[in-house]
Amino acid sequence: MAAGRTVKDIMSKDCVTVTLQDNVYEIAVKMKQHDIGFVAVVEGKKLIGVVTDRDLVVRGYAEKKSGSTAVEEVITTNIATIDPSMTIEEAAKIMAKDQIRRLPVVENGELVGVVAIGDLAVRGSFEDEAGEALSRISSDKTLVGSSK
Repeated sequence: MAAGRTVKDIMSKDCVTVTLQDNVYEIAVKMKQHDIGFVAVVEGKKLIGVVTDRDLVVRGYAEKKSGSTAVEEVITTNIATIDPSMTIEEAAKIMAKDQIRRLPVVENGELVGVVAIGDLAVRGSFEDEAGEALSRISSDKTLVGSSK
């Protein structure tokens, strides 16, 4: 059992990041290169926001913004973060409550890692918590192509 394990035990430490000097094209290229849908936006090591693939679509391309559009046009700044000393169970509860799939791990304002919902099930032996978080994230969503 993984009781007592912390976020630090399962987080990814090699985070792909961008700065406010980057643009949406550069973010999209990094997402493609690393096969990810989430990039942290930092100033030095300080986390200032995140950009998801959905942010690029909804705030970027669907608004007819060009690839040279600044990061600040698509960034999400009001984000949940967690401390590396939090338990895996606490992280899963935050993901479920806030309906998010990835949580930046921040210590003293600096980005030190990211925990994804898959990390909870694969590394943490918290299949129930990960399943609960994923089901709450995925519930009440309209299916693609439906008229609702």
